[in-house]
Amino acid sequence: MKTPFSLLLMFICLTQLSFGQEEKVKTGWNFGALPTIAFDSDLGFQYGGLINLYHYGDGSRYPKYNHSLYLEISRFTRGSGINRLFYDSDQLLKGVRTTFDLSYVTDPKMDFYGFNGYETVYNPAFTDEENSEYVSRVFYAFDRKMFRVKADLQGRLSGNSLRWVAGLASYHFQTGVVDKEKYELPEAETLYEKYVNGDIIGEDEKDGGWVNYLKAGISYDTRDNEPNPMKGVWTEAVIQTAPGFLGNGDFGHSKIAITHRQYFTLIKKDLSLAYRIAWQQTLGNGRVPFYAQPLVITSFLRGTTSQGLGGSKTIRGILRHRVVGDGFIYGNVELRWKFVRFQFINQNFYLALNPFWDFGIITDPVDVDISNFDYGAEFTQDDFFTGEKDRLHNSVGTGLKIAMNQNFIVSVDFGKALDEQDGSTGLYIGLNFLF
Repeated sequence: MKTPFSLLLMFICLTQLSFGQEEKVKTGWNFGALPTIAFDSDLGFQYGGLINLYHYGDGSRYPKYNHSLYLEISRFTRGSGINRLFYDSDQLLKGVRTTFDLSYVTDPKMDFYGFNGYETVYNPAFTDEENSEYVSRVFYAFDRKMFRVKADLQGRLSGNSLRWVAGLASYHFQTGVVDKEKYELPEAETLYEKYVNGDIIGEDEKDGGWVNYLKAGISYDTRDNEPNPMKGVWTEAVIQTAPGFLGNGDFGHSKIAITHRQYFTLIKKDLSLAYRIAWQQTLGNGRVPFYAQPLVITSFLRGTTSQGLGGSKTIRGILRHRVVGDGFIYGNVELRWKFVRFQFINQNFYLALNPFWDFGIITDPVDVDISNFDYGAEFTQDDFFTGEKDRLHNSVGTGLKIAMNQNFIVSVDFGKALDEQDGSTGLYIGLNFLF
């Protein structure tokens, strides 16, 4: 969710641009220390700074890089913050791709809409101060702080395409009620508090805790260019387990995720069709704490977070974390059209449009016991639970991409939910194509 303010200078002094020239091969270190000014409908405006370094060596592998180092410290106007160090290289260990992430992410108004998608009711009137049904601006929110240290490895099994995947990650979540006094909010119960008081969220999980994962899997990758492939497939199957002996206590559990992505060239170099379809499932009888349920498993992180469903990384235009369950399927289909290429400040650029359709559905709901739920005098069961199974959540939209040297890609996506129970629209300004 980062957009360097300095890139706006691309649209100044157009006479300095060189259209249609042969793309220059980059060598050595390419360095940028930039302010971040961005926007996310779920988080507000972002401000701060980032440092992004790419090392291309002698240029023989360009646009592939040898090393990438990313450091960000930023804040959002709605109160959340990102402190992140990320490293990515396939040269640090011979024959092994290595990624490392160290992050501390705070969100004093993290979205919480309950579990199981359309089994729960979303009522925007509860957060609208102008509506007679108003309860609180943060009725669908709780306070969450997340510390994460994560390392992922990939190595060859056969040829250059079939790879093994391994990793470990340690998360610490601190959760609680939004600070109502700080934000001058009414004392009315939030949905999170109702779930705690109704024993849907247990006493042993309501304040957060540690989750420590081991990960193993396989990946098959034939993409011709990782940041924006024109052809190829990228398929992976990963099992992630949090055994009790690793400090997970009563919250030992395992999940499996299978993700398939495929890319088709429609017009050479300029137009492609890309799609992603993914399934994730909790295995066995493990108990997943509520704060870990939104995590979406991937072979390695492409952004600050991987969680949903809903929001900038999964189903654009739909409320963040609207679709949470023990099992789910989600997907994305989009066209990618590079409609202009040029050189500026001695760098290679292209602009691209990407109209899209996103979707998702719960396949295995969280077991929710509402027998102790206190609706209060002003509410009924119909205000919170529909008694219906989940159905497909859909959104459509389009995006604009500004790519520098094929690796640094500024992204603007706008999505619209097709059901009012999923919200209205979402605007996301950040980095990279979605997949």
